Amino acid sequence: MRRSVGLVLIALGAFFLALAPLVRFYVADQVVLLPLNRYQLTRLEAHNATYFDATTLKAKTGVTLMANNTVRGDVRANNGDNRIAVWDSTTNIFDEAKPDKPIQIQGFRIALDRRTAELVQCCGVNVDGDNSVKLSGYALVFPLANVQKRDYPFFDMTTRQSSPMRYAATEKVDGLKVYRFDQQIPNTKTAALDTKLPAKLLGMDPKAPDQKVDRYSSAQISFWVDPRTGVPVKVRQNIHSTVQTPDGRGTMTVAQADLNTVDKDQKGLIDLSNDSALKINAVRSYIPVGSIFVGLSLLLLGLIVGVLANRRAARAPKKPVRQSDGRFGDVQLPTQQP
Repeated sequence: MRRSVGLVLIALGAFFLALAPLVRFYVADQVVLLPLNRYQLTRLEAHNATYFDATTLKAKTGVTLMANNTVRGDVRANNGDNRIAVWDSTTNIFDEAKPDKPIQIQGFRIALDRRTAELVQCCGVNVDGDNSVKLSGYALVFPLANVQKRDYPFFDMTTRQSSPMRYAATEKVDGLKVYRFDQQIPNTKTAALDTKLPAKLLGMDPKAPDQKVDRYSSAQISFWVDPRTGVPVKVRQNIHSTVQTPDGRGTMTVAQADLNTVDKDQKGLIDLSNDSALKINAVRSYIPVGSIFVGLSLLLLGLIVGVLANRRAARAPKKPVRQSDGRFGDVQLPTQQP
């Protein structure tokens, strides 16, 4: 009986030892993926900001601007290819004193490889409805569970081009170890406007005729990223938007704001990242290591039980065996004489 128990324990130990690499190298690849149904609301705020109020044709200074960013996954947009996640993002920037009057609304759709987080050109991706934009590199998130201290190409939706997101430092946000990445967006023409503005607003001679202008944008962007998950837990966007004449003689600031993630949402992002890290570590570390420990323990226990069973069997007295030649065990029995 004990010998059978030992064999069962050895079999179970072998099973758990085989389970460890299966979970680590197969199950983990099936589980550690970007979600299809991502939903996230992140708010940023900028104090002492400036923007041009189109209703009054005056610059507003010293105001608090808010930016609400909503990311929502479209689970049906990948046409059944579950290797791809499709996310829609909308950002609404408004004066805190006038929340019902947006200053700027930006929307885009991105498709991402669920394993690498790299952008994919499919599934109706667009920026503000323009589906001719060619997206490349990364956006919104960094490589899933594999963030390195190096530069990453990051797509900027305002200038509609990719530029390096450079590793800057290792820091802490609310006690969480993170990597800070910085991106410098140079002053770039983003639109040729159809309207003309009074020369006075552009700092030119008030007697000059209304001027045709183009839209320009620049920004300094920083992401504080949890390297365990690739989730940015804090964002800073120092944006500067202007309009200027084609010859550059006239210019006017449209918006100047240093936007930062609000504290409450920052803590929520840290909680989200910690939860994701726990799931990732479970399939990449905890379960495989636990399976190896359990497997080795059962294997050792099975061997011990088997050895003890063999020793007990060796010490047990032998039962006599009746033989057909008149012997009983090893003792010669007397035979009856005729």
